[in-house]
Amino acid sequence: MIAGLKGKLQALGSDWAIINVGGIGFQVYMPTSTLSALGAISEEVELHTHLHIREDNATLYGFATAEELGLFQTLIGVSGLGPKLALAMLSAMSVEKLAMAIATGSADLLDEIPGIGKKMASRLILELKGKIAAGWLAAPAAELAEENTDVLAALTSLGYSVREATRAVATLPQDQKLSLEEKIKLALQYFGGK
Repeated sequence: MIAGLKGKLQALGSDWAIINVGGIGFQVYMPTSTLSALGAISEEVELHTHLHIREDNATLYGFATAEELGLFQTLIGVSGLGPKLALAMLSAMSVEKLAMAIATGSADLLDEIPGIGKKMASRLILELKGKIAAGWLAAPAAELAEENTDVLAALTSLGYSVREATRAVATLPQDQKLSLEEKIKLALQYFGGK
């Protein structure tokens, strides 16, 4: 198993790069977030990798962080979801936002990713909700997020990070029955008060 690569960036493609390690060029497929952070040709790069072996093919996937790699490996464990689609998911959303969407059962956010339909979004949530909530989010954040999924989705669509949105949602009064609009307004006031 090839768990990581450290070498010089030799070439870049739309979803891959060639990393030269000791005279051997490895073609590595990556999410756009990792590709954009690689730097210039002939610079030194280091990647966390996953070697995916099928009967007719061996493909190397690379990631800038261990969290990206971990989420990728969790995603490809879902039946019907291959590495190319998992890579597309990580290209469309940050690890944090993708984990939050799955943990909170936000099928609408997942459905926005090209290649993920309602059926696949539902399967992802069903198979991974517990694993993602336990592994990527703090338990209180996952519980808090579950009842305020729409507020989190609205705040992240406005450009706030999942962490910022979670902090804002944590300031909402828990004992009151508020409409979605009232919750969003209160959450935005949190940012205005900073």
